[in-house]
Amino acid sequence: MFDGCPGSANHRTPTLSIRNCPECGSEVEIFSNDIKVTCDNCGFVVHNNIVSCAKWCKYAKECLGEEEYKRLMETSEE
Repeated sequence: MFDGCPGSANHRTPTLSIRNCPECGSEVEIFSNDIKVTCDNCGFVVHNNIVSCAKWCKYAKECLGEEEYKRLMETSEE
């Protein structure tokens, strides 16, 4: 996996979202091109919603790996 999204620079300007950490509830800033970020308060790793990106990004299989890509595509069709 990549540290950041290789497809975002070619397709979209990154957008910022504020999410609550599922572990401690603190606010976590996550950009649309981030795959994951670490909560500054507790260290929990918060993952971005990559299902939507995997649907359109030409780098999805390379970024996620073949097995994870297939799993996400199957899950999104349910």
